[in-house]
Amino acid sequence: MSRWSRISPIPPPGELRTLSLATLTNTVGSGLWLTGGALYLTRDVGLSPASVGAGLTLAGLVGLTASVPLGALADRRDPRTLRALVQLGQAAAAAAYLLVDSFPAFLAVAVLEMLLASGNLAVRAALVAAVAGPRGRVRAFATLRAVANLGIAVGAGLAGLALAADSHLAYQALVAGNALTYLLSAALLLRLPACPPAPHGPGSRWRDGRSGAALRDVRFVAVSGASAVLALHWTLLALVVPLWTVTRAGAPPPVVSAVLLTNTVLTVLLAVRLSRGADDATRAARSMRRAGLVLAAAMLLYAATAGLAPAASVTLLLAATAVYTFGDLWHGTAGAGLAYGLAPPDAIGAYQGVDGMLAGLSRAIGPALLTLLVLDGGVPGWLAVGAVFAGVGLATPALTRWALANREPARPVAGDRPAASV
Repeated sequence: MSRWSRISPIPPPGELRTLSLATLTNTVGSGLWLTGGALYLTRDVGLSPASVGAGLTLAGLVGLTASVPLGALADRRDPRTLRALVQLGQAAAAAAYLLVDSFPAFLAVAVLEMLLASGNLAVRAALVAAVAGPRGRVRAFATLRAVANLGIAVGAGLAGLALAADSHLAYQALVAGNALTYLLSAALLLRLPACPPAPHGPGSRWRDGRSGAALRDVRFVAVSGASAVLALHWTLLALVVPLWTVTRAGAPPPVVSAVLLTNTVLTVLLAVRLSRGADDATRAARSMRRAGLVLAAAMLLYAATAGLAPAASVTLLLAATAVYTFGDLWHGTAGAGLAYGLAPPDAIGAYQGVDGMLAGLSRAIGPALLTLLVLDGGVPGWLAVGAVFAGVGLATPALTRWALANREPARPVAGDRPAASV
């Protein structure tokens, strides 16, 4: 085995590699848009930053409504074909930003984009389960997480070229490039074999296709809600830590890039390795407990950077981010293991839709809540967040035992496919 193959997140030839390449292609576009989208809308289209922020927040909340219905549809249809179709829709929505010339037009495109993006996450989860099988789906999820981080990093680097040019043509090329990646990703997905939906077992409550049953599963919602609370850490790294770095930790602005790069590199290198031990609900709950405690430790380290000399602050920021990344990766795989492990085999998509919807709500409320708590509250705010993370992590095993108490022992479902090679 070559040195590159040992560190590359791209798996060996097979179905998971095809899915990984589709993810890599798609997330290069995500990196383009995440890095340059806001500047395109403000500097080229002419919208105000406040209107862009308000529009994206509203669109994000509306988009959450598509998660469960599209996830349930993936339980009754081929998730490969469904995801390819959704990505064709996303390509059209991404390209439609080229036509935006006013706030109402921007809002209409953003809502369509967010509806498709939210539903796509649930369909993707069903497709991962179909491709990797019950024994390999969490590891496959971790593989795709590493690949996605690599793709976003590449896309962000390419977006830098457009931002450096800062011209109308460069911004339009950025938008068109994002749309093109959806088309290429859809074409790669269609290289996978068809994935027939799992047959409904005797007496299954899913035979009538009612996706609302997942929302009414209070025990699953409680476990998924705990995971969603821990998911607040995504907002911390993307928004709060960069602002804290330059305003309270006294570090120079370029350190923000070093912090985010530390997280990206460690994610690419460690995501698959740290996914072990989360392939059933009981073990995933223990991994979630570990994630909560490690994330709490990271909050303490971030808090300790306040008032330090610049060199010490930078060192501690990077150390805190390394600790944070371990907690982030354990949380990601544990959340996937719980969402898969607690779902009926013939309702993976619908349950993943609920899980994704709750995580989306966490991302929606995170910016306002955490900037108030941490940036305004200072060190006590970090300590409060750390206490919440530790408490949620410690409570998750008990919540999972409660959720498992009214479920039948897992049985192989006719039509289950063997785990893909990872």
